[in-house]
Amino acid sequence: MISRIPWTGRRGPLVAEAVVLGALVVLDSVFAARAGPAQGGLAIFAIEFAPCVGPVVALLAVLRRRFPGHVAVLATGVAGLSLLGTAITAGVAAAGSRLPPQPGAAETLAVGLLVGACCHRLSPRSAAAQAVLGGAAVTLGPILRYGTDGPAALYSAGAAVVWGGALAGGLVLRDADVRHRVAVLEVRATERLRLARELHDLVAHQITGIVVRVQAAHRVAERTGGDTATFAELEAAGATALSSMRRLVGALRTGDEDLFVPPADLPGVVDSAVPDDDRVHLELGADLAAVAVAPEVVTTAHRLLTESLTNVRRHSPDAREVRVLVRQEPPGELRIEVVNDGADRPARRSGGYGLLGMAERVAAVGGTVQAGPADGQRWRVVAQLPLEPG
Repeated sequence: MISRIPWTGRRGPLVAEAVVLGALVVLDSVFAARAGPAQGGLAIFAIEFAPCVGPVVALLAVLRRRFPGHVAVLATGVAGLSLLGTAITAGVAAAGSRLPPQPGAAETLAVGLLVGACCHRLSPRSAAAQAVLGGAAVTLGPILRYGTDGPAALYSAGAAVVWGGALAGGLVLRDADVRHRVAVLEVRATERLRLARELHDLVAHQITGIVVRVQAAHRVAERTGGDTATFAELEAAGATALSSMRRLVGALRTGDEDLFVPPADLPGVVDSAVPDDDRVHLELGADLAAVAVAPEVVTTAHRLLTESLTNVRRHSPDAREVRVLVRQEPPGELRIEVVNDGADRPARRSGGYGLLGMAERVAAVGGTVQAGPADGQRWRVVAQLPLEPG
């Protein structure tokens, strides 16, 4: 069986870069061999040194993927080697010797890759410094090495194009990362705000029940001639708290939201979230109806089930079997598992932030969730929720 290298992972771009850099190293060596012999003792040393720069800088450029935290050091090393080669060549020319022009395509691409990586990952000041250093190394190098009176000076134009493209690419990736971080923060804030609204609804519902019971006890005390002052104080305090809670819930709620109905029990929530479909197989724990679950855990379970089943309909419309499992697992945990088939293209699931919002909601109550492909072209979501969050 032939295994394909996934292009979307880390190995695809790494292999492509290695192949291109290797081809450019070979091309530079061919041009250097056909350029003719060097003249002068220093030129002979330089012509021996120059072919070694290409493979070294190419290797350093590839290593930036293995050591992303040391990209500044690697970029400085590559630019330093390029400038050293320029200094040696310029010294040979100053001594009256002649060195055949060499394109240095691998060197230019290596500097461009590291400049792009620096603009992507480093702080603005460090990225600007590395961009200027790399640009000077590849654009001024051909001019200082071979002068401006020959066609070799045109190498600097191509190097400038490569450097500019790498700079632009690094800045685009940097902007994409910033946008992604902002989107993630917005998803987290939205999910926490939704949880806060639901919890405030639950508290308001519970306070309403307390006020109703106090009012009933107050009426009974009036009929039996008991002490009604305490009940009147409790009723007034409860009504004040309920009014404050309603104002707070109204401030948190947007205009297009429906009023959240507190769930009665966990099996009822599961039945309301899981659709009546022949493809969906629901498995509930035997003692699930008797399990005491915190209200925020119940709402989180509802959110987890609805989001998981929505993803099944959205990303696996041809799924023939969906298995939903909800059961209690000691000590004091609730396990929710949703598995569906037809997930032959799991990479499509990474396009949105639904899973991120789900994970944020589960983490808010102290639980954990895992989502990913399973055997048999299946997609699996497993969550562990505490029955009583700490």
